Amino acid sequence: MPINILMPALSPTMEKGNLAKWLKKEGDQVKSGDVIAEIETDKATMEVEAVDEGTIAKILVPEGTQDVPVNTMIAVLAADGEDVKAAAAGGGAAPASTASGTPSPQPSPPRGEGAAPASAGASSASAAASPSSPLPVGERSAAQQPGEGARSPASNGARVFASPLARRLAKDAGIDVARITGSGPHGRIVAKDVEAAKSGKGLKPAAAAAAPAAGGGAAPAMSDPQILALYEEGTFESVPHDSMRRTIAQRLTAATNSMPTFYLTVDCDLGKLNAAREEINAAAGKNKDGKPLYKLSVNDFVIKAMALALQKIPEANVSWTEAAMLRHKHSDIGVAVALPFGLITPIIRQAEIKTLSAISSEMKDLAARAKAKKLKPNEYQGGSSSVSNLGMYGIKDFTAVINPPQSSILAVGTGEERAVVRNGQIVAASMMSVTLSCDHRAIDGALGAELITAFKKLIENPVMMVV
Repeated sequence: MPINILMPALSPTMEKGNLAKWLKKEGDQVKSGDVIAEIETDKATMEVEAVDEGTIAKILVPEGTQDVPVNTMIAVLAADGEDVKAAAAGGGAAPASTASGTPSPQPSPPRGEGAAPASAGASSASAAASPSSPLPVGERSAAQQPGEGARSPASNGARVFASPLARRLAKDAGIDVARITGSGPHGRIVAKDVEAAKSGKGLKPAAAAAAPAAGGGAAPAMSDPQILALYEEGTFESVPHDSMRRTIAQRLTAATNSMPTFYLTVDCDLGKLNAAREEINAAAGKNKDGKPLYKLSVNDFVIKAMALALQKIPEANVSWTEAAMLRHKHSDIGVAVALPFGLITPIIRQAEIKTLSAISSEMKDLAARAKAKKLKPNEYQGGSSSVSNLGMYGIKDFTAVINPPQSSILAVGTGEERAVVRNGQIVAASMMSVTLSCDHRAIDGALGAELITAFKKLIENPVMMVV
């Protein structure tokens, strides 16, 4: 039997990926562990290894194809001893172009944090979600749709007939399918109707769409046509979202909507830290090129201080789940890194036991590979807390959005000279404002105050970080 190679789920949030490059061609023999392709996810470019041995009988998705849904068959592998031509013929036809938005015949994994990541070496059915995996609401495969097309309830209780592709396109565009006029058989809504609706054509009055529930609640977000109608055509450029930007939007929206958050701000005196930093950097050894072996930044001290503060206040080093509180043994600190195409938070694992120079070196490596989209999933997933530093942009203070499943994040402002009062006298001091965002489900106000106070003490007395 030929072995189907499927598009693997390389991260919990991955629904689609770009098949960047095939490293094997039809007719090539592969062994388990051989790298066969490079896949671009929403976070990184990753190598995919073969799980089974055999010969590449047929490549179904050419390299360079974008937005290939997870579980789509991308190639066929002929097992050892199997006729390659027969395997290629029995491997099925190539899937329809994903550029047109045609849904894959394979189901996608569940959305959200609960979706388990597949192995980076996934190349068979075991590498991705099983065909029986539950699908997101409204995303059943065509074979599961009743009758001629999928039906969605309208606000008046009537059914709206729409193809699976049309429903998916309407959902992505933020358009209520009940407002779209169908041009298919018996008024069925098809993909071209959704495309027309995006430009405001074929839309029924808003009253035909579902109204907000009685008693108020959050107002629905504006649809694309509603937003486009506010701007004159030709006065803007429409830049399509890439997968990373979509994932950032989905995760931060979910975090904001589902996580009750409060904020605590303190000012830290950087006098002793700046002096210690200058002394340590001056004492750094030189490499063979005459360059310092390390150069500590204020952010390196911030990472270390946050890691130690979580160890001093272990009740705050937690993640919330509906069944239990996960109390972490180590301080795995994520550090927000700005990229030209979005944002990613690589993690310094067990930062509480690492030296400042080790943290500095590791952070430089992670940031460089993040910008090259070369991070592995375990290098940016999980973590117990995060640090977001906008001080280098001159930002005095701000609040950061917590990155689930973490329960806190520290927003760090710039270090600047300020007038402060000491012993009744106004003097100049180097000060830095930091704001701790806390998930109130896991961290109460007093506990959050203990955590940020512990952080402040460490920053203002950096010698405590090395004892």
